[in-house]
Amino acid sequence: MSNMYAGIRRDFGDDAAGARHCADRLLKMRARLEPLRQRKGDASLLLATWNIRDFDSNKFGFGPRRTESFYYIAEILSAFDLIAVQEVNEDMEALDRVMRILGREWTYIATDITEGDGGNGERMAFVYNTEKVFFRRIAGEIVLPDGQLIVAEKTIKPPKDMAAATPVTKEEKHLQFARSPFLVAFQSGWFQFSLCTAHLYYGAASGPALKRRIGEIASLVKFFADRQDRASARAAERQRGTVENYIVLGDFNVVSPEHETMQALKSEGFVVPPEIDGKKVRKLGQHFYDQIAVRMKDDRFKVLGGGMVDIFEDVFTDADLALYADVLPKKDLDKDSKSKAKTPEAIYKKWRTWQMSDHHPLWIEIATDFSEQYLGAIAGGKADVPKP
Repeated sequence: MSNMYAGIRRDFGDDAAGARHCADRLLKMRARLEPLRQRKGDASLLLATWNIRDFDSNKFGFGPRRTESFYYIAEILSAFDLIAVQEVNEDMEALDRVMRILGREWTYIATDITEGDGGNGERMAFVYNTEKVFFRRIAGEIVLPDGQLIVAEKTIKPPKDMAAATPVTKEEKHLQFARSPFLVAFQSGWFQFSLCTAHLYYGAASGPALKRRIGEIASLVKFFADRQDRASARAAERQRGTVENYIVLGDFNVVSPEHETMQALKSEGFVVPPEIDGKKVRKLGQHFYDQIAVRMKDDRFKVLGGGMVDIFEDVFTDADLALYADVLPKKDLDKDSKSKAKTPEAIYKKWRTWQMSDHHPLWIEIATDFSEQYLGAIAGGKADVPKP
């Protein structure tokens, strides 16, 4: 089914020009996304990850999101079957608003907010089309056992009245994830898998903060590799049962394809599908934070394609500055002086990331129909036939 566009007139009210503009841009988006939408079918799953920036608290003062933005976000989500979404805020009205546009066959599963340093009060969610994806009634946030806690360095500063006489010290801390990764078991067609979305620690680009980021990535993949290997051993002993397939995806804050962050993600037997690995699907200047990595026990697993959607090709384009000049902040509200935008053009390009995102959706297409293999194994007289 198509999105519920019938609400546009109601949502824009007396703003007929705004409704026309939104409808025009949606038509452009639909035309550009049509090749992706054409990939949808009974034999494959379109899986994506998208960090939708600060969705939608306006705690940074660059919002709130405009009515049109919710329709554009829904349009992109509807091109896929299952999407891991990061940076959903405590108030879920923004996500619920998008779900109303997507229509009744769509639903979501979300985490509680993550409290504390680095958590930012964020949720993570899986948004999926119930006509293509089945929730297998298993869901949970990942908690590391004592032996796998992330080692981080914390600076201990003395009280102000003792600062002159007391040196700054450093203390080793053993931590959980800054934002708890979220795992849910799904099935699409014949393909069963556990899907874990993460928004891992960022911190600084070097020093202890970078080590903590690398530690989070390495701990996550080791956690699932150990779990999968234990399950494999049990299945072998019993000579029955299939072993779960694992996919991790989300915002890993990977620096580059050659960086230690990517090396950590590709450790423990996890693989980034060649269709999206490295620089293949990214335009010049697009970062490598968002990734999808797999560790498969099913030899029928096959990736049919992959890519990244440029969210500003048809909406909030570089040429649209004049359309939004009246609603832009007069100055950059960012507290970080190094990244402050100083020109109207720069302020606009930063502002639009709070309308859409500063991330672009990354996706792969996975084969989900194993009928031929299953029937062929039976017809060939094989005793051990993989189950659906």
